[in-house]
Amino acid sequence: MDYQKIGFKCGLEIHQQLEGKKLFCSCPTLIKDDEPDFIIKRRLRASAGESGDIDIAAKYEQKIGKEFIYNIYNDSNCLVCVDEEPPHDVNSDALKIALEVSMLLNAKIVDEIHFMRKVVIDGSNTSAFQRTALISRDGYIETSKGRVKIMTVCLEEEAAKIIEKKDTYVKYNLSRLGIPLLEIATDASIKDPEHAKEVAEKIGMILRSLNGIKRGIGTIRQDVNVSIDKGARIELKGFQELKSIPLVIKNEVERQLKLIEKEEKIKQEVRNAKPDGTSEFLRPMPGAERMYPETDTTSIEITKNILSKIKVPELLTEKIMNIEKKYNISSEIAREVIEKNINLDKFLIKNLDADYVARVLIDIPKEIKSRLNLNSDKLTEKDFLQVLSEISNGSPKQAAIDMLSDIIKNGKLDVNKYKGVSDIKLEQDIKDIIENNKKAPLNAIIGEVMKKYRGKVDGKKVVDLIKKLS
Repeated sequence: MDYQKIGFKCGLEIHQQLEGKKLFCSCPTLIKDDEPDFIIKRRLRASAGESGDIDIAAKYEQKIGKEFIYNIYNDSNCLVCVDEEPPHDVNSDALKIALEVSMLLNAKIVDEIHFMRKVVIDGSNTSAFQRTALISRDGYIETSKGRVKIMTVCLEEEAAKIIEKKDTYVKYNLSRLGIPLLEIATDASIKDPEHAKEVAEKIGMILRSLNGIKRGIGTIRQDVNVSIDKGARIELKGFQELKSIPLVIKNEVERQLKLIEKEEKIKQEVRNAKPDGTSEFLRPMPGAERMYPETDTTSIEITKNILSKIKVPELLTEKIMNIEKKYNISSEIAREVIEKNINLDKFLIKNLDADYVARVLIDIPKEIKSRLNLNSDKLTEKDFLQVLSEISNGSPKQAAIDMLSDIIKNGKLDVNKYKGVSDIKLEQDIKDIIENNKKAPLNAIIGEVMKKYRGKVDGKKVVDLIKKLS
């Protein structure tokens, strides 16, 4: 499809959760899923924005008239979370991260930060509004298809998490409400569906370059705005993963083209992206009427002194390159070292190269989980150091997985079980095995030797000796 010819316009909104404490209180950012300590029930009513009008999306939600049930946790919620107490001072760590991200995105930071209230009455916020503040604007990133402008970087509150949705009520988990959330919005210069995915990946990489960014499923979300000539701007939400972005965009373009062909009017609206790549109506497109000033928080002046203390973080791609070069390891392993925040220097022991050590720390725990069905999360730093020390002192390298598995199963390591065999005895035993299996192929001989000395001899040494003695 010639996307330029059909007047394709596309922009992204990236939402990224931050670690630490919530934006306007001291509650932790831990999202809980167990039984709540208590619940509250509410109905929310739309209020007029700064313009004096009520937002169309807020009217739509109010018309539905649902009851909202909130699961509340004593250790993750407070009076601020349930809107029974004014917000506290803004989380300074979250603000610092927002400024760092702005610098990495080449954005111009505002002189003074003011929080606004954004009307939200779908029940996802107990106050019926979300606090959000503009941090910076007019930034950019470079991509394979040219520069993409970053319109705004905002800092706002995360919404509550939907647990159950029925015709008459919606149930929410309130532990997620108030987590600091970065919102990064691009302009509409994205060229095509694949380019949208590239832009999302680039912004995601920049975000993962910082400390204090939450990781894992659900901690980052992408919304995509799409329009074509004679169509309308549609906001697509709910992407399951980055690779689904191109398909959902293609399907939305085709949906609009079909409606244009039928001469049907296309309305601006928010649509939910479904797992199969199609989308469904969610609500009308919100407008400027939903915004009005926040009266319970103070403005924050961003002085030169504040900015001078912000150190621009090293990009994830640069970190990977430096680790790769320093330890002579692959870029894939270097990426995992960075993402898992592993200090390789702490585990480097004599006679062991960095690549082997990194693979013991990264690959073996995965294999223990997938192949042996054991919980490798139980392994501690001390366990890895003990195993690496034994291998450094002569135990075979391939014994690492058995050693670590034994620690998980037995709570300790029987070092005698993995003591190496002397070269003289190993050579004699290999001669005997070859003599007793004269017609056996090389792999069969190797198998016999390894079966006899599983975890006690180095595989490469065995192969070399068999070739030498055959």
